[in-house]
Amino acid sequence: MKANRLFFPGPIETNPLQLVDLPIPEPGPGQMRIKVSVCGVCHTDLHAAEGEIYPPTLPITLGHQAVGVVEAIGASTVVQRRVIPVVGMRVGIPWLHSACGKCEACKRGEENLCKNAKFTGFHVDGGYAGYLLADARYVLPIPENISDEQAAPLLCAGIVGYRALKKAGVRRGEHIGLFGFGASAHLCIQILQHWNCKVSVFTRALAHQEHARQLGAVWAGSAGQNPEKPLDRAIIFAPTGGLVVRALETTRPGGTVVINAIHMSDIPSFPYEKIYGERTLRSVANATYRDGQEFLILAATAGIKSTVNLYPLHEANRALQDLKASRFNGEAVLQVAGV
Repeated sequence: MKANRLFFPGPIETNPLQLVDLPIPEPGPGQMRIKVSVCGVCHTDLHAAEGEIYPPTLPITLGHQAVGVVEAIGASTVVQRRVIPVVGMRVGIPWLHSACGKCEACKRGEENLCKNAKFTGFHVDGGYAGYLLADARYVLPIPENISDEQAAPLLCAGIVGYRALKKAGVRRGEHIGLFGFGASAHLCIQILQHWNCKVSVFTRALAHQEHARQLGAVWAGSAGQNPEKPLDRAIIFAPTGGLVVRALETTRPGGTVVINAIHMSDIPSFPYEKIYGERTLRSVANATYRDGQEFLILAATAGIKSTVNLYPLHEANRALQDLKASRFNGEAVLQVAGV
């Protein structure tokens, strides 16, 4: 099979991913082999490719928004979920590959915080390849009315964005600010529209501002500008620490600012008055299996649509370069089937 492997991190402009031939993997106990159709391209992949976050071992196959079909199931595999994947079922493979299920975080239902959690395309090989091995407990059945290309961005950008909205405590009809308008934000705005919220978008890219208006934003501008009314909640998607202070400045007393980023530059010091007034600042780390279940049901019901930019598997470096340079709206998706 073909796989895009990261052997050594480096600037994405140097094309650090290499297309190689690998044997088709065999599933062991508790595993399923997935024949990959498509795989979304995420900022986390870019961070790993450029060495801003470090996979425990190299080489590694990136990609954690894979959609495909269950082709084989390892011996003695038992799945304790409401939906048990079977051979031929179309599934999604998200960021969370597995969790221990025994630690205090897992017992609290916070498997996303498990110290022994493993992540797809980081600890184990991901979806920038013709096949991958998934933990059978964590694959997500894809609703019938969502195509492969549409489903891929939902598996990280959508799920973690949904978790960010939950952690922000969003209520119907509130005024929500989105800082950055890439893959996750363009899905979140559709959830917020479904919840009858008013959305303001802060992004420096004029094309992204226009995209936000097309998707229903009541206001779109740069981070240095202010919408007419203060925000009730703010979600930060851009990995820029200075935006934390800016978001606090635009959020009302009693409001919440949520950081939705696996990697971010340092947050600068700021006067206490910026957070005073019972404002809350919190981060989002990964997402749970239940988040994935809930969000895919919501996406199918609400008709949430991804803005998809397709690339062939062998152009994964170019897709990441375009992502870094904000050359497209929405999300890049690699076409894997047939390679």
